[in-house]
Amino acid sequence: MLFRIDPSSTTPLYEQLAASVRRALSEQRVKPGEQLPPARELATLLDVNVHTVLRAYATLRDEGVIDLRRRRGAVVKGQADGHARLAALVGELVAESRRVGVDVDELVTIVRRKFS
Repeated sequence: MLFRIDPSSTTPLYEQLAASVRRALSEQRVKPGEQLPPARELATLLDVNVHTVLRAYATLRDEGVIDLRRRRGAVVKGQADGHARLAALVGELVAESRRVGVDVDELVTIVRRKFS
């Protein structure tokens, strides 16, 4: 499935949805020109509020990943740029660090060590 969410995660559902699309795009499971499911359909499928899906789509639109048009829906524009991919990965890293009890200072220290 293209979209994955974890309701028990501390990462907001809309961020999880946006990250799923970015990941699918970077892994070429979704290609430019492809249409994403309508927000209502996806909300029903994932058992989330339609506004959650719309917020995820708006985030992706603002990043230039998708194009949102009335009656046309959400269409993938192109590859997620490096910053969008990094934002998705950082979101996952932050969620995982929270899950295992690593605070922000410790996480920053870990990241800085990787740059050394």
